[in-house]
Amino acid sequence: MLKAGIVGLPNVGKSTLFNALSNNHIAEAANYPFCTIEPNSAIVNVPDERLYVLQKIAGTNVVVPAAIEFVDIAGLVKGAAQGEGLGNKFLSNIRETDLIVHVVRCFDDPNVIHVSGTVDPVDDIEVINTELVLSDLEQVQKSRERNAKKVRSNDKEAIVVDKVLEKIQPFLEEGKAARLADLTEEERFLIKSYGLITLKKIIYAANIAEADMAAGTNNYVKAVEQLAAKENAGVVVISAAAEAQLVGMTDEEKKEFLQELGVTDTGLQRLIKGAYKELGLRTYFTAGEKEVRAWTINTGDKAPQAAGVIHTDFEKGFIKAETIGYEDFLACSGRVKARDLGKARQEGKEYVVQDGDVMEFKFNN
Repeated sequence: MLKAGIVGLPNVGKSTLFNALSNNHIAEAANYPFCTIEPNSAIVNVPDERLYVLQKIAGTNVVVPAAIEFVDIAGLVKGAAQGEGLGNKFLSNIRETDLIVHVVRCFDDPNVIHVSGTVDPVDDIEVINTELVLSDLEQVQKSRERNAKKVRSNDKEAIVVDKVLEKIQPFLEEGKAARLADLTEEERFLIKSYGLITLKKIIYAANIAEADMAAGTNNYVKAVEQLAAKENAGVVVISAAAEAQLVGMTDEEKKEFLQELGVTDTGLQRLIKGAYKELGLRTYFTAGEKEVRAWTINTGDKAPQAAGVIHTDFEKGFIKAETIGYEDFLACSGRVKARDLGKARQEGKEYVVQDGDVMEFKFNN
């Protein structure tokens, strides 16, 4: 399962956000630094209304959504790359994630301590990004030093890897993220095992006060959006405090609470969907009397790879995939009429699965 790490300076609302994501109060939320030491994790369903439309058509009681694991990682401080605070532990935990959700404080509140004494989201971002870049730079330099002997002896693999690291190093030396380097998918795969943190996708979760929810922004958020545009990063505006209050409410109570705040939906759903999008993921469905299930694949995956998500044997023995587009499945009220009207296609090994496809696989045992 894909994993998103929630990071940020101490007291920016990370644990409060995590509590809301997990729909409980697993993580201790307190007004002092380092209240999170061991990373908490929660499996969070990806909101997708299509599942429940398919459920009605299929006539099943079982619905299995796609999911992402969110991990609440200890707060970071300046000097983490040199081991300050919980730096080494933080960096180790974040290397294990696929996506970074960087929570940024975008609200004023004299009752909530700020680790540097003043609210400045751009400065906060730069503090953390600098530590991540320094960590990656050290990793790249050490790796190139270790590989130098193999490169001199004309080891082909070592030469190729060194060229990729050489392409990244100047960005890190300038204080920029490795993801800004122009790398091919093959190059990214070659250095995946090096665990470079700044090569990961990132979403800035701009944490605003409840009072700003109706407007959906403030000057702090605008500053974050300007910075993110330069970094090839996403931005989602949330109010962790408001989201935390929704925990335990009934649907009707949530609706009334959101109306009082002047909004119609929660930032959490946008955050979860944003994480899914940033990771370059797509969803296809299987739908039958037993269950309706959402399956997660990468954008560009072909039919055999999609089948392999269900079981490796499906990919190995793949023959074909009966495929019906989501809209066609709805218009035909299911598979039977879709077949009668020629909307059910028989796709082979080269078919690139589209988001929302309803599929049934044929394979050799």
